[in-house]
Amino acid sequence: MGELARQGVGILMISSELPEILAMSDRILVMRAGRIVGEFARAEATQEKILALALAEAATVAAGEAGA
Repeated sequence: MGELARQGVGILMISSELPEILAMSDRILVMRAGRIVGEFARAEATQEKILALALAEAATVAAGEAGA
């Protein structure tokens, strides 16, 4: 994949392995429920930021259930 990227070929990688994503990506799009909910350049991305976007809805639902 590295050689293809150096040649300018676009590569779409889908993974739940955050260390792998952070090591191999130039740009990271975060999806939740089939929609893009965020985008990071590699330099600004962290596991914590990615997870916060990916799990935001689940945390909102859990907080709502706890208050019910």
